[in-house]
Amino acid sequence: MDILALVFSVILFIIGIIGTILPALPGPIFIYFGVLLYGIMTGFASLGVFFYIIEAIVLIIIFLSDYFSAAIGTQKFGGNKYTAYGAIIGTILALIFLGPLGIVIGPFLGVIVVEFLQGTEFKQAIRSGFGALVGILGGMLFKIAAEILMIIYFVIVVF
Repeated sequence: MDILALVFSVILFIIGIIGTILPALPGPIFIYFGVLLYGIMTGFASLGVFFYIIEAIVLIIIFLSDYFSAAIGTQKFGGNKYTAYGAIIGTILALIFLGPLGIVIGPFLGVIVVEFLQGTEFKQAIRSGFGALVGILGGMLFKIAAEILMIIYFVIVVF
């Protein structure tokens, strides 16, 4: 049963990493379900409450990074707090209307719209929007690193 549980978990881990790179799937959730499934299938023999609390905290941090990475990138490229809010709102709206593609387009457009509403020059609006894209890519790298740490922690505890 342990081998089968491990195989299912690894499959979910792979889907999770792919889901982060291609944001069509909620990658971190697949990784968390992978460790949860392993626990269920093995009767929680090697994974305790502390392990799941740590993994859940990392999962929450990963989700928060989705919303704030674009805002941080925007501010680093000359945007202000309002354009950072534009990045967050743009991300949420674009995810609703465009699905996974919205994670890239939404922050960029949200920032540019706010910049134009503030009367900012075209060049600076594009620069701030580019900052949102840089933030998204940085956030993606952070998410992958955090997911890999989740998996490494799982492997250390299980073996």
